[in-house]
Amino acid sequence: MTVSRPVSDFLASSSVSDLVAAARAGSVRAAGRLLSLVESNRRSEVLDSLAAVVDSPAAAPARVVGVTGPPGAGKSTTIGALVAEYRQRGLRVAVLAVDPSSPYSGGALLGDRIRMAAHINDPGVLIRSVATRGHLGGLAAAVPAAIRLLGALSYDLILLETVGVGQSEIEIAAIADPTIVILNPGAGDAIQAAKAGLLEVADILVVNKADRDGADQTVRDLRAESHVPILTLVAARAEGVSTLVEVIEAHRRADTLARRTARARAQVLSLAHTRLRTHPGLAHLAASVAAGRHDPYTAADLLLAPASEAAHDTRVFRYETEDPAFCDARGSTE
Repeated sequence: MTVSRPVSDFLASSSVSDLVAAARAGSVRAAGRLLSLVESNRRSEVLDSLAAVVDSPAAAPARVVGVTGPPGAGKSTTIGALVAEYRQRGLRVAVLAVDPSSPYSGGALLGDRIRMAAHINDPGVLIRSVATRGHLGGLAAAVPAAIRLLGALSYDLILLETVGVGQSEIEIAAIADPTIVILNPGAGDAIQAAKAGLLEVADILVVNKADRDGADQTVRDLRAESHVPILTLVAARAEGVSTLVEVIEAHRRADTLARRTARARAQVLSLAHTRLRTHPGLAHLAASVAAGRHDPYTAADLLLAPASEAAHDTRVFRYETEDPAFCDARGSTE
């Protein structure tokens, strides 16, 4: 008698190309496994496999809508309502929830994303949490690669959620268009959002829980601070969601090459910054500047130079072991 292998075992032992084929055939589990690989040191392998099976994976990038705002604003509830609305319109939807904690293996639902649970068994919906570890500012370094993957897997729309308030909400504007900022009535949300810089990145402002007292005043406060569209919403009852979708679509139709180029530039700079922070020569150069062997300008030039050029400067990579600054930076005297 032949014993069938569990799906999890098959996915774990499958090659990247097999996973891509399965995901393109509609396997949400295979897509989740690929997203796990994208977060690992096998990211390049996944992207190379996509290039082999997709005619031009960069030609038609997936649409990305960002959803951000302070904790408790109702981001997850709003995303759940948006997923339902877009599914009614026949679109395949992926949700990437950027989480400051570790991601769930296999890439399913974040524990507190209860409002999204209604979509977890829908083959046209993929919901995944992505950890922020290892990337300056909070937005996961794997997110651009995950977006490219999901686009190649024929997801029509990606909803990108960030948790809390911080630099990740600012970075989201480099990837998403539009960026939706969700606030609650009262409690000074409009003022706090302005202080946090959220209003600067907002393409659409949404006052959720608009059936509560203070909603009208919050709208007035926002109009005094911003000129972007301001909508009211009761996401828990899906009230106002169709209007929000129409505004999202209108914003998309008004997109321009200049705006797309600006977003791409910000992405490149953000990822380059992260790579420079983990550059293997950074500690050496910092110790050299501290010891007076280099000035900061020369050190920066060396950090940006091709490895072959930097290697010729023996002042960077050859130090006397008695130099305490160098020993501290390296963690050993070698």
